[in-house]
Formats: sequence, C-alpha cells, structure tokens
Amino acid sequence: MEGFDPATSFGPEVSRRYDKSVRGDEDDTVRFLAGLAADGSALEFAIGTGRIAIPLAQQGIRVDGIELSPDMIGRLRERPGGNEIDVTIGDMSSATGPADEYSLVYLVYNTIYNLLTQDGQVRCFENAASHLTATGVFVVEAGVPSAWLRGNQFVNVERLSAGEVILDVNRYDPLTQILDENHVSFTDDGVRLGPISCRLIWPAEMDLMARIAGLELRDRWGGWNGEPFTASSERHISVYARR
Repeated sequence: MEGFDPATSFGPEVSRRYDKSVRGDEDDTVRFLAGLAADGSALEFAIGTGRIAIPLAQQGIRVDGIELSPDMIGRLRERPGGNEIDVTIGDMSSATGPADEYSLVYLVYNTIYNLLTQDGQVRCFENAASHLTATGVFVVEAGVPSAWLRGNQFVNVERLSAGEVILDVNRYDPLTQILDENHVSFTDDGVRLGPISCRLIWPAEMDLMARIAGLELRDRWGGWNGEPFTASSERHISVYARR
C-alpha cells in the first residue's frame, strides 16, 4: 500500500483505541493458552497492549513479550499488571525474548500476517522455534484467507448506525498475497482512516514454514474451545511442536 509503514502503523492513535474493539473470546483464548504453558512460561509475539498477556499472567504464568510499537507498549504499561511483564522492543521475526526458552510461544489475532514477506514469516517461525523448550509449543491464530477474500477488490460494511458508518476497503494481489485494507470511518466529526497491509497465508503454507523451522503441526482447531477445523472454518488455531 502506497504510504503504508508497518513500523508506524500501530502508533498513538491506533494504540489509544485498540482495546475498544474487543472480540469477546479473550477469556477462551487465555484458557486455551494457559493449558499449554506447562512449566508456567510464555512468550507472546506482538504483545500489543497486553489484552491476552496480562490475564494470562494472572493465571500464575510468567509472560514476556516482543513488540515493535512503543505506543502499544505504553498502553500495556498503563494497564493494571502491565509493568510486571518484560517486553523486548523489536520485530517478532528476529528479536530475542527476555528469556532463552519458554514452554509456550504464541501469536494471535492474525498478527503473523503483519509480516509482509514470505521470508519474514519463515523467520518468525524460526524465531519461535529458537525460543522453545524441548517440549514447548508454538501457537498461531489466523484467519483462513478464503473466508476473507471476495475477489481481488471488494468493500465490506463493518458498521452501520445512525451516527457512524465504517467501510473496510480491500485490494488483494494474488501474486504477492498482500491484502491492502483501509478501514474508513464516517461520522459527524469527519472521516478517519485505518490503513493496514497483510500478507495472507493458507494453513498448508504455514505448515511448510513450520517444517523449515524444524517444527511440525501437532493440532489444529477451528476455535479456542476445541471446535473442529473444517472446510467452512473462518480461522484456525494451530499448535506446532518440535519434529
């Protein structure tokens, strides 16, 4: 996307309103992840404002993070318990976590797509593998691209009310697998833009990335409560372990 910079896309304005758009499955996410943190240590890639990390830490699990945006880390620090989480500022495909090894490394909410090259996504898997204990697991939550795409150019109505209209304007390049989006909000106060670019990957490509990193698929679910992953699933939760 012309003018888009991943390093600054989660700046002050985005970080301020980020936690206003909760999905409602955060408790299920925390419960699932807590069940995998066998020895009580976890590393979150793209930890953001701590929406998952803080309640996970409240389960008695040591949670560290890697995050590219200082503004998102600032919001994390403002939340109760946020100062107790150790965060490395950097790119999740290359930055080293505060500790050498974790029983759980996880990446949720499609964040793997924020890495805009295949090489970067492979490095992310390799970085996760380098942080795992011998029996540790890497968990990735991501949407299934076929559930998102409506052709190479399309517009979705995300919200329609008397006071606000939010449109999701999309353009997809099948050669690069890059989806350029702009969430356009119209209100009486004016127009607000929310641009983001993502590189979409299908589960099979993700499994190959894991293999390159010395990992293999252990489980794949259609939701945080163990829903089966089927051809109609809109997302997947994939659990990888050492081969």
